[in-house]
Amino acid sequence: MRSQIAEREKLEKELHLKQLQIKSLLTITQAINDNVSAQGLYNMYKSFLNWEMGVKKMALFIKSNGSWNCTSSINIESVYLTSKFGEKLTKYQRLHKINNQDEISLQVFDIVIPVYHKEQPIAYSLIGECGENEDIYSKIQFITTITNIVAVAIENKRLFKQQLERERLKKEIELASEVQKMLIPNVLPKGKGFDLASIYKPHFNIGGDYFDYIFINDHKFVLCIADISGKGVAAALLMSNIQATIRNLVQDELPLISIVRQLNRRVFELTKSDKFLTFFIAQICMKEKQLNYINAGHFPPLFFQDQKIQFLRKGCTIIGAFEELKDIEEGRLPIDKETLLLTFTDGLTDLQDEQGNYFDEDRLSGFMQKNHYLNASQFNNELMSEVTSFSNGNMFPDDIAVLTCKLFGE
Repeated sequence: MRSQIAEREKLEKELHLKQLQIKSLLTITQAINDNVSAQGLYNMYKSFLNWEMGVKKMALFIKSNGSWNCTSSINIESVYLTSKFGEKLTKYQRLHKINNQDEISLQVFDIVIPVYHKEQPIAYSLIGECGENEDIYSKIQFITTITNIVAVAIENKRLFKQQLERERLKKEIELASEVQKMLIPNVLPKGKGFDLASIYKPHFNIGGDYFDYIFINDHKFVLCIADISGKGVAAALLMSNIQATIRNLVQDELPLISIVRQLNRRVFELTKSDKFLTFFIAQICMKEKQLNYINAGHFPPLFFQDQKIQFLRKGCTIIGAFEELKDIEEGRLPIDKETLLLTFTDGLTDLQDEQGNYFDEDRLSGFMQKNHYLNASQFNNELMSEVTSFSNGNMFPDDIAVLTCKLFGE
């Protein structure tokens, strides 16, 4: 009779455990379907193990951003909750019962439950003090099942978030690229006594390089080139603001020094020195046969005249790094003879050949000496051929922008 009662009690206990397991599975599955947050799932996992399964010690480690983080625990000292401690678990590839052969720091637990996804470990659960011995095997089986369900759900959340981030970045790149296409002139003019041509090669379809030209009247115009720090929509929006500011200031026929000062204030107001730009601006007057320029921290353009090359260095520091620009020097050059002005961003001079040599000032100077007689478009075409040959057809490491101006003097 006693044996029958004991057997019945055992069956009732097993039935109760199965009912509890089914209820817990339904609850967690429903939570996953309802898109409960990762923290919500961690809390459910902890509550289920502690209150319903009688687990007295637990630490759940989830891999995130390349390190193992303890995301849920029961009655565990902080020394066991570190990423360094989590690294100790990576040698376990299947369910493991901890024994005296294991590292001593692990012996406060009984079981290691690893969770793998596509042959990569994504979670480890350490379980200790699981309760009564007669149902320990069934408990561990079910805890393993719940651990796998929760860990895989968390991993799926991470992958989904990662996918959303990739889509967001893709949209941002597309938007920034469209903004830049609207800002960068596609066709440059030829006029009486001058000829303009450009090259624009953004890195991965999105860059921080910018150039423009603005006509003031029939015989006077301004050209400028800049390299803006950063990429993406933020840089593109800053670029559009810079273009509007420069055009307004130039149309007001302000002196170059005033233009540069006000542009600097505008960029500093917008970014609080978080972003900055190198900048070169030149005003060309065909009537007075003079070129005025300011170089704000930009790679010096090359000015070719009378078989000589000058590097246009006069100016000031970069735009946007400081609230006020104090010392600004304006350069002045005559253009009464045939002249070639080559402006570019540092993506051009950062190019390297297979031996590690740079496309530097000397190489540019030699190229200009050899090709100065060409018109602006022909010069740029030859320059791209030279650059492609120099880099052996390899991808450019950064944006490349070139704005070339041929002035015919008399």
